[in-house]
Amino acid sequence: MAVSARKRLNNDKYNAKCTQINLKPLTPEANAIKAAAAASGQSLQGYILQAVRARMEQEGQPLEIDPAESGEEGGL
Repeated sequence: MAVSARKRLNNDKYNAKCTQINLKPLTPEANAIKAAAAASGQSLQGYILQAVRARMEQEGQPLEIDPAESGEEGGL
């Protein structure tokens, strides 16, 4: 399916605000994480980001960003 020029522009603007972080868990761990995300009804990215935010909060380092900058999947 072709993407409209407007959609491509919006995607490019959003992607320009993002940073990619690659993870390489062992296959059994990856499968368990994917299953847990699916069971919770979340995307894999949303599930992982929520877990990271919870850990940061627990360790006294809450994520503080400008609400105008949020909007990623699993958003704040």
